[in-house]
Amino acid sequence: MSIATAVPPNVLHQEDILTESRALLETRFPQFDRLAPAFVNAGIDQRHSVVPLDWFRQPHGWVDRTQAYADGATQLFREAAGRALDQAGLRADEVDIVVTVSSTGIVTPTLEALSAKQMGFRSDVMRVPVFGLGCAGGVSGLSIAADLSVARPGAVVLMVAVETCTVLFRLDRLAKADIIATALFGDGAAAVVLRSGQPGDAVRPAIGQGRQHMWPDTLGIMGWTVEETGLGVIFDRSIPAFAEAELRPALEGLMPDRSVDRHVCHPGGAKVIAALETSLSLAAGTLDAERQVLAQNGNMSAPTVLFVLEQVLRGGASGTLLTMALGPGFTLSVLPIEVA
Repeated sequence: MSIATAVPPNVLHQEDILTESRALLETRFPQFDRLAPAFVNAGIDQRHSVVPLDWFRQPHGWVDRTQAYADGATQLFREAAGRALDQAGLRADEVDIVVTVSSTGIVTPTLEALSAKQMGFRSDVMRVPVFGLGCAGGVSGLSIAADLSVARPGAVVLMVAVETCTVLFRLDRLAKADIIATALFGDGAAAVVLRSGQPGDAVRPAIGQGRQHMWPDTLGIMGWTVEETGLGVIFDRSIPAFAEAELRPALEGLMPDRSVDRHVCHPGGAKVIAALETSLSLAAGTLDAERQVLAQNGNMSAPTVLFVLEQVLRGGASGTLLTMALGPGFTLSVLPIEVA
């Protein structure tokens, strides 16, 4: 019924992030200058953060990271969800099920509960919080929401993916993956409103059946380690090459007979986008919306692919769209969407 996005107010320009990162990390990480080109070559002009730039100059632990996540993610949840409901012509008290996807912080009660009073959700709304899907969370979360919508015809399902990647920046843990993460990740949220089995629904974009493929022996490619002062990023350098070599065979196994008019991909980084185009036999530059979203927002993890979907739909795309993202597991998540 609708799709909407939101970003926090603190705009971080990539050149400023590079300058700040050099000042903070150069003396702590002797290889910083060798990795500094990652900031320039990332295909990113700016990102957004729930905390200002000076927040990163001090060390942080679980308590203040969690507070920054709770405050920032709750605000992003409300903004994205509110916009999606407004576009759908619905009130929050008409929502029957809320699916909340997030992997960059842990709060209990979860984000939809923290937002419930201000949003105006009913007391009997079904809450479905989903954690741990990382960058695949936008596609997988939308698949879960679609399945719930089909299971309860007429129910209004609100899916919100929200991540605050920036609050996980660490001064006390410096490895190559941390520097690359500092060059790539930003904060944002996306929300989608779904309903099935109602008159007029057939003319809207129709969501098909989501599928996943998990490769064996790939647990060390992407994820988090849990450490004393926060989460530690696992972000293997092999991801672009792995995507280029393995994506197409996995996709053909999941959907062997489906023709696709537009792939809608999670833009994990400039190298990942290029690898996706190669693997999918697309001409260089085909994934233009992916590059634009990456340039303006960076990699926001789960919601990023939904930013791309929003842009593709506004651009008038039609036919079969295939949303797809790679995430911890290591997992490919795909979801077809038919647009008349």
